[in-house]
Amino acid sequence: MKVKDPHFVLEKIEKYISEDIRPTRVRESIKINDWKYMETSMDDRINDAYRMDYDDSKWKDFRLWDTWGGYDKVAWFRTTVPVPEHFRGKKLAFFLQPGPRDGGGSTAEGLLYVDGVPVQAVDIWHDEVILEDALCKKEQLTLALKVWSGVLDVPKFRTFKEAALYCLDMEVDRFCFMTDTIRRCALLLDENDLRRIRLTQLLNDTFKRVDFLNYPEEDYYRSVYEALAFLSGKLEELARIEEIKPTVYGVGHSHIDMAWLWRLCATREKASRTFATVLNLMGQYPEYRFMHSSPQLYQFLKEDHPEIFARVKEKIKEGQWEITGGMWVESDTNVPSGESLVRQFIYGKRYIREEFGKETKLLWLPDVFGYSAALPQIMKKCGMKYFMTTKISWNQYNHFPYDTFMWKGIDGSEILTHFITTPEDGSWFYTYNGHMDPEEVVGVWKNYKDKDKNDELLIAYGWGDGGGGPTREMIEQSRVMKNVPGIPKVEMTGAEEYFERLYQNTDKEQLNRWEGELYFELHRGTYTSQAANKKYNRKSEILLHDIEFLAALGTVVSENAVYPKEELDRIWERVLLNQFHDILPGSSIRQVYEDTTADYEGIAKKGAALLSDAKESLADTIRVSADSVICYNTTGYVRSDYVLVPYTEGIMEDSGFRDEQGMLEAAAVKEGIWVYVRDIPAYGYKTIKICNKDAEAIGAINAVTVAGHVVESPYWHMELNENGEIGVLYDKKNQRKVDCGRAMNVFAAFEDKPQRFDAWDVDIYYKEKPYNKFILKERQVLSQGERAVIRQIWEFNKSVLTQDMVVWAKEARIDFKTSVDWKEKQVFLKTYFPVDVHAKEASYEIQFGNVKRPTHSNTEWDFARFEVPGHKWVDLSESGYGVALLNDCKYGYDVQENVIGLSLIKSAIRPDETADRKVHHFTYSLYPHVGMLEESDVQRKAVFLNMEVLTKAVKGSAEAKEAFASYGLVACECGNVLIDTVKRSEDGKALIIRMYEYQNKKSQGSLTVNAPVSSAFECNLCEEEDVPVSVEDGRIGFSIGCFEVKTFKLYIG
Repeated sequence: MKVKDPHFVLEKIEKYISEDIRPTRVRESIKINDWKYMETSMDDRINDAYRMDYDDSKWKDFRLWDTWGGYDKVAWFRTTVPVPEHFRGKKLAFFLQPGPRDGGGSTAEGLLYVDGVPVQAVDIWHDEVILEDALCKKEQLTLALKVWSGVLDVPKFRTFKEAALYCLDMEVDRFCFMTDTIRRCALLLDENDLRRIRLTQLLNDTFKRVDFLNYPEEDYYRSVYEALAFLSGKLEELARIEEIKPTVYGVGHSHIDMAWLWRLCATREKASRTFATVLNLMGQYPEYRFMHSSPQLYQFLKEDHPEIFARVKEKIKEGQWEITGGMWVESDTNVPSGESLVRQFIYGKRYIREEFGKETKLLWLPDVFGYSAALPQIMKKCGMKYFMTTKISWNQYNHFPYDTFMWKGIDGSEILTHFITTPEDGSWFYTYNGHMDPEEVVGVWKNYKDKDKNDELLIAYGWGDGGGGPTREMIEQSRVMKNVPGIPKVEMTGAEEYFERLYQNTDKEQLNRWEGELYFELHRGTYTSQAANKKYNRKSEILLHDIEFLAALGTVVSENAVYPKEELDRIWERVLLNQFHDILPGSSIRQVYEDTTADYEGIAKKGAALLSDAKESLADTIRVSADSVICYNTTGYVRSDYVLVPYTEGIMEDSGFRDEQGMLEAAAVKEGIWVYVRDIPAYGYKTIKICNKDAEAIGAINAVTVAGHVVESPYWHMELNENGEIGVLYDKKNQRKVDCGRAMNVFAAFEDKPQRFDAWDVDIYYKEKPYNKFILKERQVLSQGERAVIRQIWEFNKSVLTQDMVVWAKEARIDFKTSVDWKEKQVFLKTYFPVDVHAKEASYEIQFGNVKRPTHSNTEWDFARFEVPGHKWVDLSESGYGVALLNDCKYGYDVQENVIGLSLIKSAIRPDETADRKVHHFTYSLYPHVGMLEESDVQRKAVFLNMEVLTKAVKGSAEAKEAFASYGLVACECGNVLIDTVKRSEDGKALIIRMYEYQNKKSQGSLTVNAPVSSAFECNLCEEEDVPVSVEDGRIGFSIGCFEVKTFKLYIG
């Protein structure tokens, strides 16, 4: 025969279940036709209509199959349901479909309140709401249903299609789940497998006991109960048979994006709906375990729904609910600074500890678009032991070779890493939104690459993003699959519990090791998309850094200074929130970026006030005899640099400046006066005296000259070509060419139409279709002398690019201050610098260090890295010479052979139809240098480009004895170590100094602290695990490893 089973047992049973058994789980139902209805926008939504005493008399009448909704609408539906006497005391449920799939790309999402209490989400995955026993005994029930229409491709209207009160037969319900799960398990086994044959026989014997003669009368129901008892007993017998098999642990989960295809305000509602559903299911299934990360979401829940939050808190205390993940939100890790990633852990772990009394050791980032090589050290020094993701399985070209391994960071730190290998609908990639069905339980083991090292796997199951989390079906299936022959064992667990077991049961020495970044071979456009948002992020990080240092310095030099901890916390929490992995990367809808723009503008305004207060407070402690300008250096380097002094009372265009050594070179511009100030102490300040300009102040007036297309400075001979690009660049100091015979600073625009994910992706073929060149329309010389500025304007299609090239007399950096009025769609804008350097690797700054990546495509892994992330600089160096490209807000790079490329703008049309079509302002800088990267000061130059010297004009004091003042709080004598952060400790009692090594060079050195240190400790990044260190005459000795981050806690006084 051509069929193995001529009796079609499994097919027959599938038909039994779907057509006969499942409909009878509802013993009786009552339609709920009549409602009261009110609709508003999301911004104007009503939040208290759940109350039983709410007056809805003025609301519209509404009946089933009436329509509601539209774009981003919130509707309330209210009614009172009388419960028939013969229903009371039985298991009751509401079946609700207020807005199922009516076309478009989304469905309605609701939260059902019964008698004023939130019960469960109502959506396409949770359309049946089972009530707790106390509600099932009531004579009537008051319903309030709050429903959101959605924003993603929503239909013109939604239809409320179904509403009913069900009286359920829970034994029939269980029989459905049990038989269908066993059927699916059998189908996964080979037709010749004896276990499949036995399971098929068992199902057939079970259904022989079901009496369909008088279907669906009581005889039928009694036969189902008997069949259920028979099947349960036989399954228990089978479960006692020992098999060598893996174990799959399930943990309920709901991946809720903080914002993505909806705004943050919608996410807050999604969380309340999902968490209410989880709580409802926990009441039905005592063994059910659920985990969720993101303390920010719990904080929102506490603010919006304190009653749900209180119940969640109780479940966390009982151990049924698990809060883990470590970070404040599931952050991107390509773009945030190292300090931002540290704060994710500080704020996240602190909230978990203070609010719930729990410690977390697991970093849970299933959906982030690549993982920085700095992350293992950050995790380890924040007290984390384990890392989980699935996203690398989405790689475009290469399958990652391991699923359980030790991930080694740039400093050598190792962290146990595990990929959840749950199959995604038959695709090659894994999912964090499992269904806990037989196909996944088998598939998670089948996919797993390290079967010889571990036989226990994890499935995180549940609908995410407003889908309401796990369903009853998922939990019921788990119950059935505890130990089905031929199928992995299934148990419920918590995520931390699973990882602790994995850590204890695996031989870490035998695990494979992966060194360096977990580069994601997809979503390369997220380094560039929504450029303005990325600029806001970097500027906010720097603003917070400056406020923290200056305010901390104030507390050291003055007993009256106030450190604005609460205000800083609020700002940090918002910055960290906006670093979520769909916000900062640029993959959200337009409205999300309208909201973040308002956030960042608010941060800038509040931050500016705090910064002004900190500068003012410090200025009050500085006494000089003459009117002066205080120059605050918030970096870890002694700084000689150009400082822009704004015009204020007493500072005019003809003002001059002097320090201890004499007059300072200066050049007046529209915004103020550029003054070259020497030797500003690291993390300190220096005053310069305001005076009348004299001949000395003019300095070398022709230090930088522009004659036609030729620019001459003490550092450079430069020739611009007819299109405004750099045709020739000669290094006078080192007597060598920088250009390679090809033009530099060449703008290039490419058609950018990725295969799948518009805002996310850049596909390899984009270079096949470059557009026409940018055409130079205008060139003018704005200034010469101490600072030459050549302004050039190009046009491209409908867009205009204006650039001021700035060449300095005492600075080798060449700056390109750029403004782009960008009007293009799906066009990728880059700038290129072909240079006369031969190197097979380029170096890129990342958090707390840098990484090297090939400039060739020798292997498939190299080929896949055609667009890569980096921070403030990229460097291409050969023995003796190199060229760096610095920037103040860009993150996407493309270095092939000797051509350095920087990605500037990517203007997608999905999911934000207006992305990047606006005016952009950014600066990048060319910095050729002698020596390899490690011998250069590229890091210093990039820091200076990003962090301007801050100024404050002060009046002279007749009581002051000194004409000048300077002070540095802390300095490091080690040239390869950068002090990155100076702040007050989180408890406010000490000073925190955080520094890192950035040349891959083990070193010994010392910190010099210009303050009375009573005691000092080295601690981890979260300011824990204090280890005493000695202090001698304000000096703290240390040893530091390659790319190591160190944190010191100093008690002053």
